[in-house]
Amino acid sequence: MARSRRLSLRSAASKSKAIPKSPGYVAIDLSRYSNAGDSILPKGETIPRGKQTYHGLPFRIGGGATSKKCVVAFGKGVRDEPLTIPIGRRAHSLIFAHRLLDSKILEGDPVGRVCADYVLNFDAGASETLPIRDRLETAVIPSMWGQWPILAWPDEKDHLYPRYEGHFGVMGFRQAEAHQGSAHAFFLWAWPNPHADRTIVSLTIVPRGPRFYLGGVTLGLIDEFPFNRAARLAVKIRLTGPEDAKKAFEVEVDRGVATFPFALPEAQADVFLNDYFKGWGETQNPLSSPAYVEIAALNSATVTVKQGKKTLGAANWGELQKKKKLKPSPRVELIVVDAGRNWVKTTVFDDETGKPVPCRVHFRSPEGIPYQQHGHHTHVNSNLGTWHIDIGGDLRLGQITYAYINGKCEGWLPRGEVIADIARGYEYEPIRTKVTVAPGQQELTFRLKRLRNMAKDRYFSGDTHVHFLSTQGSHTEAAGEGLNVVNLLLSQWGHLFTNTEEFTGRPSVAPNGETIVYATQENRQHILGHLTLLGLKEPVNPWCSDGPGEAEMGGNLETTLSRWADECHKQGGTVIIPHIPNPNCEPAALITTGRADAAEWLIQNSYMHLEYYRYLNCGYKLPIVGGTDKMSSDVPVGMYRTYVHIPDGEPFTYDNWCRHLRGGNTFHSGGPLLRFKADGQTMGSTINLPGNGGSVEVEATAVSVLPIHTLEIVMNGQVVARTEEKKAVKQMSIRERIKVEKHSWLAARCAGPEYFKQTSHHDCWNRGVMAHTSPVYIAVGGEWWMFDAGTANYLLTLLNAGLDYIHKRSTQWTPGTVTHHHGRDDHEKFLQEPFRQAIEAIHKRMHQLGVPH
Repeated sequence: MARSRRLSLRSAASKSKAIPKSPGYVAIDLSRYSNAGDSILPKGETIPRGKQTYHGLPFRIGGGATSKKCVVAFGKGVRDEPLTIPIGRRAHSLIFAHRLLDSKILEGDPVGRVCADYVLNFDAGASETLPIRDRLETAVIPSMWGQWPILAWPDEKDHLYPRYEGHFGVMGFRQAEAHQGSAHAFFLWAWPNPHADRTIVSLTIVPRGPRFYLGGVTLGLIDEFPFNRAARLAVKIRLTGPEDAKKAFEVEVDRGVATFPFALPEAQADVFLNDYFKGWGETQNPLSSPAYVEIAALNSATVTVKQGKKTLGAANWGELQKKKKLKPSPRVELIVVDAGRNWVKTTVFDDETGKPVPCRVHFRSPEGIPYQQHGHHTHVNSNLGTWHIDIGGDLRLGQITYAYINGKCEGWLPRGEVIADIARGYEYEPIRTKVTVAPGQQELTFRLKRLRNMAKDRYFSGDTHVHFLSTQGSHTEAAGEGLNVVNLLLSQWGHLFTNTEEFTGRPSVAPNGETIVYATQENRQHILGHLTLLGLKEPVNPWCSDGPGEAEMGGNLETTLSRWADECHKQGGTVIIPHIPNPNCEPAALITTGRADAAEWLIQNSYMHLEYYRYLNCGYKLPIVGGTDKMSSDVPVGMYRTYVHIPDGEPFTYDNWCRHLRGGNTFHSGGPLLRFKADGQTMGSTINLPGNGGSVEVEATAVSVLPIHTLEIVMNGQVVARTEEKKAVKQMSIRERIKVEKHSWLAARCAGPEYFKQTSHHDCWNRGVMAHTSPVYIAVGGEWWMFDAGTANYLLTLLNAGLDYIHKRSTQWTPGTVTHHHGRDDHEKFLQEPFRQAIEAIHKRMHQLGVPH
């Protein structure tokens, strides 16, 4: 496993870049002694020639780019006798570029076999013998993974993968960002000279048996160890020109390394601390400046800021550390902002229970530099968009990456002022505060206070729509968001199947009983629609159908949503139409034939509302639920969630949660926590009024950890009562008596200014902060019913279009060449039947109600 990983990395490695100037280091010309070239290597390998730069240090390999002999080779068949090379200079260090050609470590020879002696001859007759040993000062190339020399450096520096592009085959490695350098022609070994005040007269190479070659020797003329051993420091970079700040830039360090640059937040620390979205992210700075990088380098290193091939500015690293702030050109300013750091253990307590509470945390310096806790990503996937990969345990909301913790975490925090941002879903007041970490301090504590305990009111929250997490990852993130239920959905994306291994056909219940994860399915078709099947005991196949982007290239339409719904109901499952109304075709069949148990809202817009209200106004009782369709690290599980009421005396179980979801005492929340009653009846209930109608008293309240502006009562899709606050608040209420003259439905909803003028979350969808209840139904003079002829004709249009799609557009096997999963001979009839059933059901209702059709 490790070996294959090593080979994959080598195939993606980039060449060392030549750097024109290397002050403080001088390469010795060994070309007169060169006695070997490429022929000494395995077939296909070559030795670089001429002036080379490794780790920012100059080397001279052979006499030039065209010289056939470019290294000094020793050992059997090449050169057995010692070689003395005159030097005649003082130096603080010597760096040798060499390579062992023969090694028998894998055949049993011990590590440390002496391959040669390098003898330094000083003035006045003094000398120093340096043993060169296998696996210590040198090694063979390529080295087996884990068998690199312990005391030498490869000729390639550690470096970053390309940030914005890369070969398909290395995309998994690119998530690591950093790539360990490999040896291509040489290992570099540095000897710090303890006799720097004396002249080195000559260097004598004494071979001891194995074949090896020496390609170059470089003298270090300044007092520093020639390879970086200093850990990274944070540096703030500001591009002073507005046009420069619009473009990405890179930082290169010749004698060291640097991370990717990451944009810092635009807002100052005091603005961030007082923002309404405490615990819920921050707007991403769309510019590349200001930004920060972390640099680890020699004092003599040059830090260069570039955009493409253009240098914006360059500075000496030692000078920058000393002065803390440099402006090496009118276009760039560099500031060292690292004041040191402590390894700190943090505990977040529930203020009510006094016990550590799962949550998510983010720590940053006042400049906005993040200090994520150990085991978590400071920037998930380099702050680039993600889909399907690397999404467990971390969350990115705009500028901020959070770590999900069990109440405890530890890691590096900067000394001095530290800003903490901590949240746990919608039922706890978030914390965004400034604390001080003193030198030597290693503990921090915080206390989260509960805003409302919905479980005490018997409302249990769940996300109907989650992808790509593991079962344990779902538990971790659900606990951190105060979410009770996660429906983890297996599905298919072209030729990719996801979460197959998570399916067990039963719920996974956390030991404390507070979170339940059920790995079930979302079955999808790109025109007819998607369908969420909750609580499956057995898979419902095929998962997806009819080609990209849901199913395989060239795949056939094998089944319909209605058939999937029937199979789910046979198992006692629950059928949800996700992200209504898209894709918008077969949901008309599902709802009109009673196959859909609820509709899910994914975003807040008027079209989503209109479509849902259409079905209610046409007489179809349909609870509303909330789901995130989480497919990336920039969507928190449960950001859009469903609260389901389970009556007293019934335990919180997955089956009970689904059963009462179907009953309709639910509300959807993207922040606000709603309470709503009409004449004392809760959502999903039916109130009976006499034939001449009457009035009902409605009561609604909303509390929210996020800013809200409006609370409204909607009847039959129209606002009949509302209260509004121009300035954002976190609590609202309304109490009105509403006149009702005909069969109707009532619901409460809460959101930003003017309701549809959103206050947006910082997730990738920029979803609105909003909440909406399922309806209370009001029957006037008999059993509740509603009908809208325009909606009925709209549904018939969709259903007939579905029939046309099956007959005229869908991809099909040639009849008679396959046996379908259903085993029936007439496959097209099998597909069309649910649509014809739906059309018949609508016509039957129209006939019963005396509506022309």
